Amino acid sequence: MAALPARVLFGAAYYHEYRPPYGTERPDERLKTDLDLMADAHVTVIRVGESVWSTWEPENGRFDLDWLQPVLDGAHERGISVVLGTPTYAVPPWLARQYPEITGERRTGERIGWGARQEVDLTHPAFRFHAERVIRKIVARYADHPAVIGFQVDNEPGLELFHNHGVFQRFVDHLREKYGDVETLNREWGLVYWSHRLSTWADLWTPDGNAQPQYDVAWREFQARQVTEFIGWQADIVREYAGPEHFVTTCISYKRPAVEDDELTDRLDIASGNPYYGMQDGLLLPDPTPDGHEQKWQTTGVWSLYQTADWMFSSRQEPFLVTETNAGSIGFPWDNRPGYDGQWRQAAWALVGRGARMIEYWHWHTLHFGAETYWGGILPHTGQPGRTYAELARLGGEFEAAGELVAGLEPDADLTMVYSTPSKWLMQKYPPLAKPDGEPDPEAYHRIFDPFYRGAFDAGRQVRIVHTRQLHDPSGEREGLTPQEAAHRHPVLVVPGLYLAADTTLDWFAAYAEAGGHLVLGPRTGYADHEARARAERAPGRLTEAAGVSYDEFSNLLREVPVRQVPGGPLALPEGATATHWADGLTVTDAEVMVTYDHPHFGRWPAVTTRRHGAGRITYVGTVPGRDLARALAEWLTPSARHTWGDLPATVTATTGTSPDGRRVHIVHNWSWEQASVPVPVDLSDALNGTSVLAGTELDLDPWDVRVFVSADPEGTAASETHNRS
Repeated sequence: MAALPARVLFGAAYYHEYRPPYGTERPDERLKTDLDLMADAHVTVIRVGESVWSTWEPENGRFDLDWLQPVLDGAHERGISVVLGTPTYAVPPWLARQYPEITGERRTGERIGWGARQEVDLTHPAFRFHAERVIRKIVARYADHPAVIGFQVDNEPGLELFHNHGVFQRFVDHLREKYGDVETLNREWGLVYWSHRLSTWADLWTPDGNAQPQYDVAWREFQARQVTEFIGWQADIVREYAGPEHFVTTCISYKRPAVEDDELTDRLDIASGNPYYGMQDGLLLPDPTPDGHEQKWQTTGVWSLYQTADWMFSSRQEPFLVTETNAGSIGFPWDNRPGYDGQWRQAAWALVGRGARMIEYWHWHTLHFGAETYWGGILPHTGQPGRTYAELARLGGEFEAAGELVAGLEPDADLTMVYSTPSKWLMQKYPPLAKPDGEPDPEAYHRIFDPFYRGAFDAGRQVRIVHTRQLHDPSGEREGLTPQEAAHRHPVLVVPGLYLAADTTLDWFAAYAEAGGHLVLGPRTGYADHEARARAERAPGRLTEAAGVSYDEFSNLLREVPVRQVPGGPLALPEGATATHWADGLTVTDAEVMVTYDHPHFGRWPAVTTRRHGAGRITYVGTVPGRDLARALAEWLTPSARHTWGDLPATVTATTGTSPDGRRVHIVHNWSWEQASVPVPVDLSDALNGTSVLAGTELDLDPWDVRVFVSADPEGTAASETHNRS
């Protein structure tokens, strides 16, 4: 991949083609005004071109490619780089009219209506023909422009699960290749159930009314692979024209149903994502957000902003690009919450602290028409700089001052959490948890996963997220880590909700603990095999002996259940700690009980156990921990935090990482209206103004403030690598 500039890229999506006239101002005058304002705000990158296929190709085969030239020329004159997008996610009306068969179907035979975007069956040959033609025209025209540093193919792919006839037939072909014959499929999927045995491949039903979990897992995996193939296909076309100095990416909305981000980004040069977050009180600490608040494409809470960044880092286990994030209000006319003063800086530095190499806002100017009229840009509807522009201009200056220090920052981690997209898919259709009204909760996977992450955040711990297949891939398609490598690199592995797990994956986890790692198992982990078939042995399957516990009974919890620590045990709990959502009926064979339920029925079972295994340890958490229990677990798992800032006020966070040249970076936030003061742990230098701060000095933080520091001392890095080995 091409080397990115040696500083954090800073800018916005820019759509000059959307610009209306302002009074007597000519379009060329507006372009000059915009680019001059960008230069004044220290903007270093803009993204262009990805949304207007009908502008690039107004009629079938008639192309207009020159309209973008003044934008690229003007950007280059001011030292602003450009990411050029391919427009394939929003097809022109003439294509929809001339080829109605390309319309996507959300259910078999039920076409998606036109008038939005991403309505197209992206596998259809007619669509592919026209998409390839316009891609080649655009990229060939501008690949050599000196402003262009990279390409974004498509935009937020994976919005739909397409049920078109051709897609389904390819699915059948995929199953035929994978399983060989229908008898094998009958056996592997358990199709004897409800008389679903196939006599021929033609018997396979379409997915609309499917109730078989094994089918659903295969269908979701197939859909994600269609998106991965589509994005990889585009990337390969672009690379025919791109130079070695260019990168190729796509922007990911991580909640899209047909996205498997760790597989999708294998076909790209760098991961990119769009973290949108609630501003104003949505960034307040202590966090007022109630437990169980659903995190959607727009998240709520400081912890969820950090989790989104860690998720983006996890895609390739590398620094990433932020291709879109909040400029002004985001979303809809009824949700207008632009940030408080300082919050733009806070969020941007939080993302950079977890590995972002670019912060790009959506978008430069607020639109005057269309579905996103009130999705606020850096400039308001008047086109005149206001508060948002002033806040972001300050941020641009800070990125310029920080220079190469934070470009490609490797974020620290106190513990690692294992993420399973297939388990999430399964739980969306067959949730093990219910909503308060008793209806199935399609967010069940994150209801299990998120409390462990939030507990670590509340404890002041930093988290690395890793996908299961990045550790161990049963298919052998991906080279993972040996258990010994993982025990060194990830001393604590927290594995909640890994419902789908191959035998070899569970064996790998046992070997990881034996090699010295601390394995933490959460609810539903290891209960089913790779085909989502419940295992015949007691849970957690092949890990029962190593964990020293097993169970075959479990229960949903309709309300929180108090828990208490075992007297004299290693885990200290605060008053009011609770278990939520779930309880495994654990039987202890050879493990130490640390936490029990304070309940006349559930009290017969332990809530948390631990056991030495080889050189390491396995801890079993048989419930979804409430906030106090989750925090206590994180503190016990990691007795000291890598950030070294000690016990911080409830409004303050500290994140740390290592710059490419080995220097240590400290980013300290105050997420509050109140001033805060914290003691400085080591001698530091302010990365933005160069002033020195001595160890022991009280650091004063203003309301909604963020400070960035650097220290040459690695702070005992070798010791920190083993600080988690409790």
